[in-house]
Amino acid sequence: MKYFNASDILPDELLREVQKYAQGKALYIPKNNERRKWGEGSGARSYYEQRNEEIQKKFTRDQISMEALAIEYCLSIETIRKILYK
Repeated sequence: MKYFNASDILPDELLREVQKYAQGKALYIPKNNERRKWGEGSGARSYYEQRNEEIQKKFTRDQISMEALAIEYCLSIETIRKILYK
């Protein structure tokens, strides 16, 4: 982990306030705890959402059977059923 001089990063007012509590000490400032949902960073989430929409359209609009969809998408019939009834 690379260390930085607080006087190079923090504004003067904030630096003086921090010095009141931890002058001369090394501090670790944790990252913000905002976490992204599963698959948002890699794009997997949007891929599966798009795939599931295609499956639903093919079933309702094109009248393709669950068995045919399962074969086409290499999924089990139970998984296709979950996608359709979601």
